[in-house]
Amino acid sequence: MSRILYVLDYLSHNTDAEKGATLKEIQAYLLNQTNLGAVSVLSIKRDIERLDTMGYTVGVRKGAHNTAYYYMKERGFTFNEIRFLVDSVSINKFLNNEQKQRLFKKFEGLCSEAEVRKLVGRITLSEVAPPSLDLLDNLECVHQIIAEKRKINFKYGKYNTNRVIEYYTKKRNLIPCQVVYTAERFYLKVIVEDTGNVRNYRIDRMKDITAGERVDIMPKLSKAEGFSADIFVPEVYEDVQLRVKRVLLDDMIEQLGNYAHVREDETDPENYILVRAKMGISHGLYRWIMKYGAAMEVLAPETLRQEMAKRLHEAYQQYEK
Repeated sequence: MSRILYVLDYLSHNTDAEKGATLKEIQAYLLNQTNLGAVSVLSIKRDIERLDTMGYTVGVRKGAHNTAYYYMKERGFTFNEIRFLVDSVSINKFLNNEQKQRLFKKFEGLCSEAEVRKLVGRITLSEVAPPSLDLLDNLECVHQIIAEKRKINFKYGKYNTNRVIEYYTKKRNLIPCQVVYTAERFYLKVIVEDTGNVRNYRIDRMKDITAGERVDIMPKLSKAEGFSADIFVPEVYEDVQLRVKRVLLDDMIEQLGNYAHVREDETDPENYILVRAKMGISHGLYRWIMKYGAAMEVLAPETLRQEMAKRLHEAYQQYEK
């Protein structure tokens, strides 16, 4: 069995769609780089056939003088998929350079040597200092506690005015339900057992995470009924109608997704669009609308329009002092 693993390793790291290897080349590798001694070409060919039956797709193409060149056709990930994963890790601000390099090495193990050279050329590491906590360890711990259906205890940190994170202990009856990634942050959604309220905690701000007692019946989070401007659960969802500058059309479709219904504003079709979507009414929505300034107007419901008018007036008064 060890021989077939050597053959698999050679094909994985020395061949790809552009470069194959002959049976003679594989034979020379086994003779010079392993302790297997001389292996017949027929045995190597049988090993390749066995790899194919085991789910490893090995391709073969004919070269000069009808010579067969074998290459690893499918590794589970295409090269472009691996490159996408590498780029995603490269820009991740939660991982330090050492953690990134460790992951890169694992990705390289899925590529041929020629592909590794292409891969390394695309890696650009951020110089921004990473957080002190190990996010990977925190995520692993949180997922494990969720899988074991236990309550969770932890210390949670917030910055003080001296730019120092102060930690305090969370020992409430918190039931961890779901890990969510939004706004470039990982959050843990928990339900407070006593009240049923949903709370959100940044996982990179947690430390000393421990599992509590088992939960007999895991509560379920309510599903979103529409667009939510932030991670917090809105008090109510309402049908919201907006008049928006046309230049924001792409932004509206990308942010509101399938919730958005868009049409031209017949009064000024060249400059404005009308957007309708079910949205969660919350402080996050107020901030979301205000960031667009005069480029967005709330048409309905009237209660939301009045609330926005009030908040904009208060903001205006701040600058009139």
